[in-house]
Amino acid sequence: MRIAVYCASSTKIHPDYLHAAAELSTLMAKQRIGLINGAGNMGLMAATSNAALAAGGEVTGVIPTFMVENGWHHTGLTRLIETADMHQRKQTIADLSDGCIALPGGCGTIEELMEIITWKQLGIYLKPIVILNLRGYYDPLLQQLQRGIDEHFMGPLHAKIWRVASTPQEALDLALSTPLWDPSLGKLAAI
Repeated sequence: MRIAVYCASSTKIHPDYLHAAAELSTLMAKQRIGLINGAGNMGLMAATSNAALAAGGEVTGVIPTFMVENGWHHTGLTRLIETADMHQRKQTIADLSDGCIALPGGCGTIEELMEIITWKQLGIYLKPIVILNLRGYYDPLLQQLQRGIDEHFMGPLHAKIWRVASTPQEALDLALSTPLWDPSLGKLAAI
């Protein structure tokens, strides 16, 4: 089993985020759950990778070639997969994962999260999606998603596409316990 962890590369973030990232990937490694991430060598990506590796876990990093050429990749991962572009990176991560957990992050992390939610809404990605809402980081996004439901851009059932956790343990538990999405619900994308 492998879980994708969407996370940022910023190094100027609150230490709570770094600690939670390390805790999550340590918990995964102890349960022999492989980590898939964006293969970055800084910030939360590095924190997840380093903690998983230190706990004896397996880490697969997926990164576009241009980022490798810029030296932005972690060089100590179990497996490094280079892709042609960002689109292929996201598709590869989704294909390899049995679920995903989104840690706080910037535009890239939020974009990855929104795309995988959209794929699930359309019945393309059926696996668990967990938002790890540390320090209330995702409160505004969750409010916006609820407004989308309230304003009928999405149906009430769409709120079950993602699960929300406040701790790394809860996030992992939700990723492991959430059933696969029913692909027939993809027709509900057109409400």
